[in-house]
Amino acid sequence: MKFKDKIFYGWIVTGAFLAIGTMLWGVRLSYGIFFKSIEAEFNLSRAATSSIFSVHLALGVVFALLGGWALDRFGPKIVILVMGLLTALSLLLTSQTDSFWQLFLTYSLLLSLGSSATYAVITSTISRWFDKKRGLALGIATAGVGLGTVVMAPLSTFLISHLDWRTAFLVLGIISLVIVVPLSWLLKREPREIGALPDGVKSESIKSPKVNREQIVQAPSLSLVETLRTRSFWLILFIFLCIALTFFIITTHLVPHATDIGISAEDAAVVLSLQGIMLVIGRIVLGIISDKLGRKKTAIVCTLLEVAAMTWLIWANNLWGFYLFAIVFGFAYGGTGPAITSIAGDAFGLRHIGTIIGMLEIGFGIGATIGPAIGGFIFDVTQNYTMAFLLGAGIMLLATILIFPVGREIHAHNKHRALTSTQ
Repeated sequence: MKFKDKIFYGWIVTGAFLAIGTMLWGVRLSYGIFFKSIEAEFNLSRAATSSIFSVHLALGVVFALLGGWALDRFGPKIVILVMGLLTALSLLLTSQTDSFWQLFLTYSLLLSLGSSATYAVITSTISRWFDKKRGLALGIATAGVGLGTVVMAPLSTFLISHLDWRTAFLVLGIISLVIVVPLSWLLKREPREIGALPDGVKSESIKSPKVNREQIVQAPSLSLVETLRTRSFWLILFIFLCIALTFFIITTHLVPHATDIGISAEDAAVVLSLQGIMLVIGRIVLGIISDKLGRKKTAIVCTLLEVAAMTWLIWANNLWGFYLFAIVFGFAYGGTGPAITSIAGDAFGLRHIGTIIGMLEIGFGIGATIGPAIGGFIFDVTQNYTMAFLLGAGIMLLATILIFPVGREIHAHNKHRALTSTQ
């Protein structure tokens, strides 16, 4: 292909994932916008309403792992195509539900099938396409987490206020079908499919007979079993848990909390959108910084900023206070994911990265499942979110501490092999 000589195809894959992630994450993270409509429609408590999203996230633990395995076996094109079809089906069926229990099938189950593996598929594929610029590429490709909120929060609010929540789900289902399915055909598993190397290195640069192309492309990697035996894997898994628990407390309960203290639903949606905008900026800016200054340092700074933001939210009682929270929290969270994922790639290698990220998403899924339920339970008991936000701040502080001992397990493993072979 002549086109790939003008622009590295990895950036095409990155752009496609940005649009796909915007849709899939935007749908998944917009539940807070629908929260009170569903609560009122079915006459539910906050905990019961939260349970729909919690079950969706709990099922996501399994489907993220399945998605990572499917990615390593079938590639991103097929996996994303199936996910797009399932997401559209989920939203279309959810718009037709007439009882509480049906939401657990149409939303919790089907949407989990359609969107839970988004992070594993995107980050694993991008990690194969980039090395030196991995932080930047991951930041752009996963910016859909924030951009999806920017787009879907106001769109969902508009549709609900001018039509109803059922029509809103119907419209989002059609949009997801139109966007995700066609873009899936642009995706390729790795640079070798087009005869390239990570970061767009020209193939001519490795034509020397002394250089083995396969060795360059397939850098040293740990197997899944070897990875599971490392301390760093379990540290990163627990860090993922902490990050998800805190983020989904916010995602699910920020809008209800804002409206509870007198902020309008429209303004609360703007706050959520501002958080999404800052997440996009954080993804890109902190992705670049992590490539230059180090991924571990970047991750530590980001988690500490999240601690500060969660603490501030406890005292915020007006719209400007919420704006400040959204700016700091969104920016910091934007940098956390790519930095931690890049650390995982550096620690374990890329050969089995899809399955490994899928396994790590078990931690993320557990945290995401617990977060909304804890937030709803604490509100039902205390009639406010103070303790929920304080808990989130403490958990992010714990995540900060856990980042320090994470190491490059490949180096340690290779040294052990070398010592063993010489004995």
